[in-house]
Amino acid sequence: MSFGMRLNQQAAKFGPAGTDQRCGACGYSHDATTSKWHAVCVSRDVQCCWPDRPCISRHQSSASWQTTPLKRNVTGRSQTTLLDFQFTSMTDWLQQQTPVLQALLAGIFTWVLTALGAAVVFGLTNVPRKLFDAMLGFAGGVMLAASYWSLLAPSIEAAAEQGWPSWLPAAVGFLIGGAFLYGLDRGLPHLHRGMPTESAEGPKTAWQRSVLLIAAITLHNIPEGLAVGVAFGSASAGIESATLSGATALAIGIGLQNLPEGIAVAVPLRGEGMSRMKSWLIAQASAIVEPIAAVLGAAIVVYAAPVLPFALSFAAGAMVYVVVEELIPETHQEGNEDLATLCLTLGFTVMMILDVSLG
Repeated sequence: MSFGMRLNQQAAKFGPAGTDQRCGACGYSHDATTSKWHAVCVSRDVQCCWPDRPCISRHQSSASWQTTPLKRNVTGRSQTTLLDFQFTSMTDWLQQQTPVLQALLAGIFTWVLTALGAAVVFGLTNVPRKLFDAMLGFAGGVMLAASYWSLLAPSIEAAAEQGWPSWLPAAVGFLIGGAFLYGLDRGLPHLHRGMPTESAEGPKTAWQRSVLLIAAITLHNIPEGLAVGVAFGSASAGIESATLSGATALAIGIGLQNLPEGIAVAVPLRGEGMSRMKSWLIAQASAIVEPIAAVLGAAIVVYAAPVLPFALSFAAGAMVYVVVEELIPETHQEGNEDLATLCLTLGFTVMMILDVSLG
């Protein structure tokens, strides 16, 4: 199956003028005497009726479609011919790539935004605790919203399409995702920001403080990368609520919350006496796992389609675990819980708007 939106120019042939035939793919009744359009979208391996079927709206948002009027061919049968597919935006170009490459590019995008956020360390040596907690609250809100709008909702829809009880894969995957992060949290030595080295969590180790800090942030970034990859992989599966625009919105949302996360990592390291360059390197290195996890998530979904609903909810469960176990408690340590909660609400709203408006 081609993952590019290459449009089959052999549009469906209708019966003789005045007859009524039913589309075998969607069941829609076509009348050759009216201006009904029909096309085949190879990238999704589904047939779409133009412009009467809702499924076509997924393509309208990212492509320019042009058709010719109904024509009579040599056999006396009517047909439509789909002409031009025009690249009108970066989304159109992205549509032509494989889901794995899309996920890699999106993962690199989120990593770069982490590095950009961390770059403020070259101009600042400290961040007020209120601002720090506000940024973490915003990041938590983005992750919570993405967990539902971009992951759980498509998981439920995909489960129904595969014949599962719609709730089952979402529930099972969500629980496994949370348990997976719990296992990493307990099994990987790591150190949270502001904690002394001797308070590192997980097994005892002789790792340096900088390595322990990277391990802690890596725990946050693994589910984010997986979420991005699974979203791009599911966009190629033809699920109505899992679109390329929605996956792009998720990548943008994760990238936005990575900006303050980069700041929140680099500046405290600088305040502890590390050089500006070392602080920046540690902060951006913590996000390099996101492109790797994104590629892994997309590959699993593309090459093992039956696991799609479980993979979506797995990523959601992992992200919710990070928010509830790590981000929210950290924002409540210095009495800024009200501010952090308001910013969490703001982050949730921003991500919801991104997903609904672009998806």
